[in-house]
Amino acid sequence: MKLWHYALIVFLGGCCYGILSTFVKLAYAAGFSVSDVTGGQYLFGAVLAWLAVLFTKKTKLTRIQITKLLLSGIPFGLTGVFYYQALQTLNASLAIIFLFQFVWIGALLEWMFHKKKPTGSKLFSIGLLLIGSVLAANILFQGGMTLSLAGCIWGLLAAFSFTMFIFLSSIVERATPPILKSALLTTGGVIVVFCAFPPTFLFDLDVLMGVAPYGLALGIFGVVLPPLLFSIGMPHVGSGLGTILTASELPVVIIMSSVVLGEVISLPQWIGVIVILIGIVSSNIRFKKSNKKPAAIQNSASS
Repeated sequence: MKLWHYALIVFLGGCCYGILSTFVKLAYAAGFSVSDVTGGQYLFGAVLAWLAVLFTKKTKLTRIQITKLLLSGIPFGLTGVFYYQALQTLNASLAIIFLFQFVWIGALLEWMFHKKKPTGSKLFSIGLLLIGSVLAANILFQGGMTLSLAGCIWGLLAAFSFTMFIFLSSIVERATPPILKSALLTTGGVIVVFCAFPPTFLFDLDVLMGVAPYGLALGIFGVVLPPLLFSIGMPHVGSGLGTILTASELPVVIIMSSVVLGEVISLPQWIGVIVILIGIVSSNIRFKKSNKKPAAIQNSASS
C-alpha cells in the first residue's frame, strides 16, 4: 500500500473514536451506568476481536511477545478509565479539550524517543488542531464552566495514556499480524477496565441483555477497530503524524451529535471542525513531501 493509504487507515481509526460518544449518550439515556457501559464496551469488543482471530491464519507467539502486547494494551484501557474520571468533575467540553492534548504529546514523544524534532509545518498543524478543538468544543461561548484540579489531572492523564497507546501501537511487535495484535492489545485494556469497573452486569441477565446492543456498537468502534487500524497504519506513519491524524475524532463527534442526536451545533463549532480538518490535511501533505525527498535523493545517488 502507498503511504497515504496507511495515513487514511489511521485517520479512520480516529473517526471510530468519534462515533463512541453518540452511543454512550444513548446508553446513558436508556438508564445504564458508567460501569455497565464501559464494561460492556470492552467485554464485547474483546470477544469480537478474538472471534476475528479464529478466522485468520494461526501465528505462534512467544510468551515474551504476548506479554509485551498485553502490557501495551494497558494504556488503551487506562484512557477510558482516566477520561471517565475526568468527566466526573469537568464539563464534557472541557474534558475533551484536555484529552485533545494528545496531538502535541505525540510529537513530544517522537522527539524524545526517535529524535525526530517537530518541523515548523508540524507545529503549525498542531496549532491549528488545538485552535480548532477549542472552537469545536464550544468552551468559549458556554457559561457556568468550572475547573477542577482533580479533573484537569485526570484529563491530562487520559491524553498521555492515549498517546502512549498510539506510540506503542507503532513500535511494539510490528511483525505480528494486525488482527492478532489488536486482540492482545484489547485484552490488556479489558483487564485494566475490569479492575476499575468490576463487570457486575455479567451477573444480571436483564442488564446484560439490555446493554448488549450498546456494548456491541461501542465494542466495534471503540475496542475492535481502532487497535486494528492503528496496528496496520501506525508503524508506517509514526506516532507524531499518527496523533495528528487521530484528531479526526472530534469532527466526527460534532457531526454525529448533529445528525443522530439532533443537537444544535453553533457556527463556531462548525468553524472548529473545518480548522481541524485543515490541520490534518496540511500535516499529511507536508509528511508526503518530506518522504518523497529522501526517495528522490536515494534514486539520484544510485544512478
